[in-house]
Amino acid sequence: MGVEDRPYKKSEFHCIIEARTSEKNIRYMSDMQSVKVPLIDRAIFFDHPEIAGGKLSPDGTLISFLKPYQGILNVWVKSLASDMEEAIPVTAADRPMSGYFWSRDGKYIVYALDRNGDENINIYAVDPHAEKASGGVPPSRNLTPFESVSARIYQAAWTDSDLFWVGLNDRDEAWHDLYALELSTGNLTRHFTNTERMTGYVFDWEDELRGFYQTDEKGVTQILYKEGHNLKPIFEVPVSESVSVVGWTPDNKKMYLVTNEGERDLLTLCTLDPATVEVEEVESDPEGRVDIDGVRFDRHTREIIVTSYVDERERKYWKQDDWERYYAELNERFPDREVDFQSSDDAYERFLISLTGDRYAASTWLYIPSRDVLHKVYTPRPALAEVEGFLAPMNAIRYESSDGLEIPAYLTLPRTAEEKDLPLVVLVHGGPKGPRDYWGYHPLVQFLANRGYAVLQPNFRASGGYGKSFLNAGDLEWGRLMQDDITYGVQYLIREGIADSDRIGIMGGSYGGYATLAGLAFTPELYACGVDIVGPSNLFTLLESIPPYWEAGRAFLYGMVGDPETESGQKRIREASPLFHVDEIRRPLLIVQGANDPRVKQAESDQIVRALAEKGKHVSYLLAEDEGHGFRKPINRMAMYAEIEHFLAEELGGRYQKEKPVEVADRLPELLVNVKSLISGDEK
Repeated sequence: MGVEDRPYKKSEFHCIIEARTSEKNIRYMSDMQSVKVPLIDRAIFFDHPEIAGGKLSPDGTLISFLKPYQGILNVWVKSLASDMEEAIPVTAADRPMSGYFWSRDGKYIVYALDRNGDENINIYAVDPHAEKASGGVPPSRNLTPFESVSARIYQAAWTDSDLFWVGLNDRDEAWHDLYALELSTGNLTRHFTNTERMTGYVFDWEDELRGFYQTDEKGVTQILYKEGHNLKPIFEVPVSESVSVVGWTPDNKKMYLVTNEGERDLLTLCTLDPATVEVEEVESDPEGRVDIDGVRFDRHTREIIVTSYVDERERKYWKQDDWERYYAELNERFPDREVDFQSSDDAYERFLISLTGDRYAASTWLYIPSRDVLHKVYTPRPALAEVEGFLAPMNAIRYESSDGLEIPAYLTLPRTAEEKDLPLVVLVHGGPKGPRDYWGYHPLVQFLANRGYAVLQPNFRASGGYGKSFLNAGDLEWGRLMQDDITYGVQYLIREGIADSDRIGIMGGSYGGYATLAGLAFTPELYACGVDIVGPSNLFTLLESIPPYWEAGRAFLYGMVGDPETESGQKRIREASPLFHVDEIRRPLLIVQGANDPRVKQAESDQIVRALAEKGKHVSYLLAEDEGHGFRKPINRMAMYAEIEHFLAEELGGRYQKEKPVEVADRLPELLVNVKSLISGDEK
């Protein structure tokens, strides 16, 4: 690749502006030779956090957190009063842990892991108080020791701290049966055999199974109420609408629903009385702009603590005076940060508070309001805190798409040049239906801005949070109006003089990877390059290869992209699939894929790389044999971003850090595929 490979320390801070060998890059960088913003080491953005995911034990005496152990994020525990250096590891997983939680009595830490990204998930428990085993940590027990099974945790029981309600698709790959799981013994007892397309289970405050979600072949979802041995339909929505049970009233008589059923456009908090089937609205966005995003309940009084809505920024509406006072006090102390109650003890006397912001390194604080205690416990990325003064602000913008629909988006401008005629990277989120981009610190956004790029994050139609009409406006619009929503954002920034029309790149993962391929295929003159991370290239093969346990969502998927069983659906799918338009792809493309991805299988990337290579197109390919739907292992992630950085610098002229740690420099050639081998049929 022509890059320097000398090793460096993780904390080393680089202030390098590279000389370019190509005439194009010399021209593009000539106005940046006097920049004062340093080139921040990519490891500061993408290496493991030093500490993350802190939680208080239920009795408030211990704090757990994620920290690298043997190079991989694992769970550590310490007493609340001791120093962080006194913490001990309690797990030794060989794959980064994304989450965990305490059992309600504090006896166990429960977590879930798959194998190299295959999403066949097992549930584990570890006693953090147990003696260390031979691996230097207490022994973890696999509570669902099955092959090719994706376990789900539905609920930790309220009344029995040893009981978990879990789902296993061990009998039928497509459907999860309901099991009662004892943490202490690992005993699994099947409670319900799912032969009727049940997609979820509803428990009340007393752990009584009160209802089921059932989804038919057309995507219609019903809530079925359990009356003895009988099931009574009490609520129904078509595939274009949504419903979820988020809790119960304190007396267990009414369900709390979040739904956009019927004439409601925004997701709204309601109650549903199972006896009378009467629905009452409780709360919708007071400003009438966005869906309800969250509802938090008091586990003792069973009353609602707070509701939240995410517009350009998050808004909270407090229902309990104490919590509202705590929040106000914290906001007064940290007026420019987002304050979140990250964890608490069971009595709500001690809290871990997270502070975040678009230009700040996150930090976690211990807050004891009764004693007016507030002190910092840890900063996940202390090296980032040292350079946060060089980070760029993230601003909300809006623009019109091709049909006049207003598209919300975020724009981050680099602090390394004048805010005009900038190279631009369009960063497209995944999903696509439901997820969205949020305001706050984003490592990839700040990394790109530090390299000199403006970054556009469009919340195109089908993005979540903006109401049912906006969500469903993306149906059957892959490669068409959804792509216009991205294209018109780029054109808006060009008209405003912010983006240089000759230096536009597009990048994203999953659906964002698809949008990258579609952008290069359907608007070939707009983009100078693209980076596709685990994106589908052929919607026919994408639909054919969905995991069995996604069967309930098949109608939902067909509604988004087209029904391959119909002539019109086949036409729509073919038109929207970039694989059938490779002749139109003219600009360089970097493709990234995990070999174990169960959602967007390796064949999706293989086939378009092969098609491009056969036509002599400029395509590069990274393939990790130990990853799934995205790269999670730190060495793979660091190698990927090093290659992306180099690729973008070559094509768009941004700044580039040549140095890589030895292990990353060694790993990168192992990930790079010789694309000619895909033509010849040879292995990588």
